[in-house]
Amino acid sequence: AARIMAKDLVRTRAQVRKFYKLRGHLQAVSLRLQTLQSNASMAQAMRGVTKAMAQMNKTMNIPQMQKIMMEFEKQTDQMEMKEEIMGDAIDDAFEEDDEEEEGEALVSQVLDEIGISMGQQLAAVPSAQPAGAGKEAAEAAALPALEGAVGAGGGGGGAGG
Repeated sequence: AARIMAKDLVRTRAQVRKFYKLRGHLQAVSLRLQTLQSNASMAQAMRGVTKAMAQMNKTMNIPQMQKIMMEFEKQTDQMEMKEEIMGDAIDDAFEEDDEEEEGEALVSQVLDEIGISMGQQLAAVPSAQPAGAGKEAAEAAALPALEGAVGAGGGGGGAGG
């Protein structure tokens, strides 16, 4: 009786192992089926997207789109110019003449504080120069004096309050 029970136990364990293998195979088949189903769904979606893209390509008129975009750019440029003109007009309307004079006075004061007078800088510029080089030479002549004055720490202007 013990031998029969032992053989029965061995057969039962073998059946359990077979069932585990079978379960593993069934899970693998299930995963393959899910993968195939996902691939089929993706293919279906791609088919729909392809049809939609083909329809859009048929209805899209590239020259007309370019024309629309050029007109949009043109209108945008015109709007920006008008906006700039209106901004300048508003600024001019509200600008006081005193602001410009005050700005010039402030520049003169700063230059006086750092010891530079515009007359000195202009006198240092040679008078005989080729055409077109006058402005660059005047700037180059004024630059060392300005750098020296700024480097010396003179003139810590600012809005006094």
